[in-house]
Amino acid sequence: MKIYDISQEVFSCQVYPGDPAPERKVLNSMEKGDLYNLTEFSMCAHNGTHIDAPFHFIKDGKTVDAVCLEAFVGMAYVAEHHGIVSGDDAAEIIEKAKALNPEGAKRILIKGPAEVSQEAAEVFASSEILLLGNESQTVGPEDAPMAVHLILLAADVILLEGIRLAEVSEGVYFLNAAPLNLSGADGSPCRAVLIDFAEK
Repeated sequence: MKIYDISQEVFSCQVYPGDPAPERKVLNSMEKGDLYNLTEFSMCAHNGTHIDAPFHFIKDGKTVDAVCLEAFVGMAYVAEHHGIVSGDDAAEIIEKAKALNPEGAKRILIKGPAEVSQEAAEVFASSEILLLGNESQTVGPEDAPMAVHLILLAADVILLEGIRLAEVSEGVYFLNAAPLNLSGADGSPCRAVLIDFAEK
């Protein structure tokens, strides 16, 4: 078994333009004579590796705490793609995933500098997947992400953004990207990992 950490370190993570960056404050320090070390931190729910719940773009959409954990935990398929993901590309990714592992086809992770088009979002949404992940801080175009988000989140497709897949090959893995249990929140940071049970 091999475990791949596909998460960004929080305090040095990428931040979507305009979002506040994570901040760390040392409240107690043993080095300064305190009895213990204690850290306070603040961050945006969409810093670094994080999930988007439907409520992020949909007024009455599900919040983080209302999303079933099945979306975040289970078999997943990693597909490598560079550039814009077209509708045909998305259909091909789904078919490859289904051929390898039907359960893995429910959670698709895209490796590489990829941007999901509206056409691809429609294909993914109609395929009834549970989760779509990518390495960028946003699944659609950075300068106009709303349309792609609306298509996917309206179909209850959870988004896992800001993952790191450089060390991961295409194929099927077990994913755990469970978010913090943040009541009423539109997103949440997570420690996403992939597990390859075949690796020794």
